[in-house]
Amino acid sequence: MKEIKAYVQLHRSRIADVIAAVKDSPAWGGERGGRRHNLAVYIVKGSLLPLDSDEQHYSMDLGDEVVNEYKLEVLCEDSEVEPLKAAITAAARTGQAVAGWITVINVVSATPIH
Repeated sequence: MKEIKAYVQLHRSRIADVIAAVKDSPAWGGERGGRRHNLAVYIVKGSLLPLDSDEQHYSMDLGDEVVNEYKLEVLCEDSEVEPLKAAITAAARTGQAVAGWITVINVVSATPIH
């Protein structure tokens, strides 16, 4: 089992496109009879270059200029990693040299809570 973490810099309106692309991926399955996944989305403070001046602001807590980024997390089987990464990459494209990162981590244990 793997955990995909994607840190992406997008305008607020575009994160919905990334979520839709992930859910439309053949690896997702969702309610259409496939394996069910859990997708978590967070707003985090990051240091990527802003898309425009409206994206950047000063954080009193961190004492520096920051940009709101979105962090997506999903647990998946090894065979689902590449299709999910492809969906995120395609939907999150901004045209910048670096507009985020996708990491894949091995999960040692995942215990469902019933």
